[in-house]
This record gives sequence, C-alpha cells and structure tokens, in this order.
Amino acid sequence: MSIFRDILNFLLPPRCINCGKIITDENGICADCFNQITFISEPYCKCCGAPFVDVVGANKHMLCPNCIKNKKKLFRYARAAIKYEDVSKNMILAFKFMDKTENAKVFAKWLKMAGADIFSSGVDVLIPVPLHYKRLIKRRYNQSALLANELKSLVNIPTDFKSLVKHKATKPQVSFSGNARVKNIKDAFEVKCPENVKDKRIVLIDDVQTTGSTLNECAKVLLKAGAKSVDFLTIARVYR
Repeated sequence: MSIFRDILNFLLPPRCINCGKIITDENGICADCFNQITFISEPYCKCCGAPFVDVVGANKHMLCPNCIKNKKKLFRYARAAIKYEDVSKNMILAFKFMDKTENAKVFAKWLKMAGADIFSSGVDVLIPVPLHYKRLIKRRYNQSALLANELKSLVNIPTDFKSLVKHKATKPQVSFSGNARVKNIKDAFEVKCPENVKDKRIVLIDDVQTTGSTLNECAKVLLKAGAKSVDFLTIARVYR
C-alpha cells in the first residue's frame, strides 16, 4: 500500500486545496495558506463556541454574554473549526459551488478536532443539513452530506441522510440578514423518520454558521420529533 501511495503521489502529487501548490504531506494545505487561516481555539464559550477575545481569566467553562442572556437555546453545543475569512471563504465556496469535493477530506479532519469535546460527551448520529431537492439537482451534491460522510469514519459515528429533509424551497440565506434569515427558513424542514431520531444525541453538520437560523430551524424539528439533544458542527463561522 505504501509503494502504491508513493507511486500515486509521484504521478499525482498532493496539492494545496486553496492555491493548488504542490505539497509534500497529506494535510491538504500549504504552509502559506495555513498561516492565513484563523483556527478557533480555547478559550471559547462552553455553549456556542464563540472565542473570548481579550477576556482576562477566560476559560473553557465560561459562557459568553449572549448564551447567558439566551436561556432558550435549541442546541447543546456549537463548534466551528475556523473563522470565515478571505482564504477560508475561498476554500469553502470552491467546495460548495465549484466541484472541489475533495476538500471534504481536509475539512472533516478539522471538524473532528473542533468537535472533540462534543464527541467525548456522547453522540449517536451525524445528520447533515439537507438541501431542497431542486437545489440538490442543480448543484448535484450536498456539501454537508459529503462532510458527514468523511467525518463518520474518523469518529466512528453513523450518519443519517434520510430522516431530516428540506421540504420547502427557500431563497439562498446569503440574500438576507438578521430576522429576514429566520423568516426565510421558517418551517422549511421536517423529520420524515421520527423513530430514527427519538432519544438520539445528534450532531448537525454544515459548512458555515452565520446567524445560526438554518441550524436552529433544523434543531427545532429534530427536538420536536423526540431527539435527546442537538449539537452544531461547522467548518467555519462568521464573526462580525
């Protein structure tokens, strides 16, 4: 296997998923691009994962002001691997819209690291945020499903691609902000197989968390169907 891999790497050397530069390892990204990515690390909010900036004495057991104020959150924990900035944005958009599906392997490794505390707390199933069938036909793949499929073998947790569906076509969330995002995505999802999610600890997988309205809408229907808990895990998160 090692000889075969060496031959393959010689004929088709691994390249950086962002700039395309030939690299010598299997990390998927060159040093220059790696140094332009902001990985989210502790200390951050125990609940939503928002990093604490210039907070003296901050630790992993603390909650951010938003989570202290909001007592009715639908999720248990939310984690993202990186901040949504120039280089990370380019990589994710290429993955999402330009057929760079091979990026999923690299992103899944980052998801595993970002979600380490979630996985150690107990998870029963990974569920990707679904696309409406019309958008799936147009795009030809669901990027969140690709992430979940790569991640399952890294964390040894099964996936469920059938129970959660998007039955209402909506305009792209990028077209909206704030409350308009909540209104646009309202009642867009449903659980087709409630018996598959009942009493399950679920991790929702998506590419980017902006306001969290899509993830919250998914969590709402999963909890209503009997899920024990719902966590969010994304490649990147937007911080304004």
